[in-house]
Amino acid sequence: MISSIFGKTKPINYIIVLTFLFLFYWLWHFVVFDMENTPEELVIKLVVLALLLFSVFVVDFIVKRNKLTEPNSFAILFYAILITAFPETLLDNDAILCSLFLLLASRRLISLRSLKNIKLKVFDATIWVVVSSIFYDWALLYLLLVLAAIYIYEPKNVRNWLVPFAGIFAVFMVGYGILTLTGNTNFLTDHYQLSFNFDTSYFLNLANSSKLVLYILAIFVLSVYAFLKLGKAGLGKIVTMRLIALSFVIGLVVKILTKSADDYPIMITFFPAVIFLTNYVESIKKANIKELVLIASIAVPILVRFIGLVVG
Repeated sequence: MISSIFGKTKPINYIIVLTFLFLFYWLWHFVVFDMENTPEELVIKLVVLALLLFSVFVVDFIVKRNKLTEPNSFAILFYAILITAFPETLLDNDAILCSLFLLLASRRLISLRSLKNIKLKVFDATIWVVVSSIFYDWALLYLLLVLAAIYIYEPKNVRNWLVPFAGIFAVFMVGYGILTLTGNTNFLTDHYQLSFNFDTSYFLNLANSSKLVLYILAIFVLSVYAFLKLGKAGLGKIVTMRLIALSFVIGLVVKILTKSADDYPIMITFFPAVIFLTNYVESIKKANIKELVLIASIAVPILVRFIGLVVG
């Protein structure tokens, strides 16, 4: 049933995923946490929710445009499932916004495989990464992904290595101009402290740490499986998957470095994770086993969340 629906690209798939995320977002804010909001806060939540739903389309566009998976809608399904597994990210507007801008950066970096307009794509990706760092300062580490993409696709052209500096300078000049006009020039020094905010209480919590460890182990195993399966595939796709794997690792590092009581940057790892999850499901040939895996993928996060709410 699930595989027959999401195994194809149909408008109904978007409706299902978007409707679920829409309802789940408000459920988590108003029912689970029983938040009271001013009209201004409600407007902000509506904008953030709209950007979250837009992220679903960006994920789908990247996957289909670059043929990272077969023609299906499993990627957006797993994106919604991961949000369900880590619903605390919905309380962190910075996580949603940072994730969106990193998606836009990933879109440009992955498209480098065509070897067209390399400088423009590197410039765009750098800008999106720097913009994402407005929400998490440690997101600047994704500049390593930009440099890795240059090294992989066209390292001998010296001008390619200078483009990221141009992108950083462009954002700095525009940003500093805006901050000067608003009288908030201290933002740069206050925000970009790159301090190590390690919240031991989060990791010492068995529910949080076990869920995170299982998530990392699952994606690690599936990434290894994906690379083994792609052994006979074209070099282009293998290189792209290496970039995606590096994106996941950087995302985990950013999560550890920025973890505090109110920050949940695990969302920035969801995009590379759904690529490996989708590739695994596509490799399952028996329809009944694939259906069981999909049912378990949906049921387990919901069941764990329900038990957590009851016990809590």
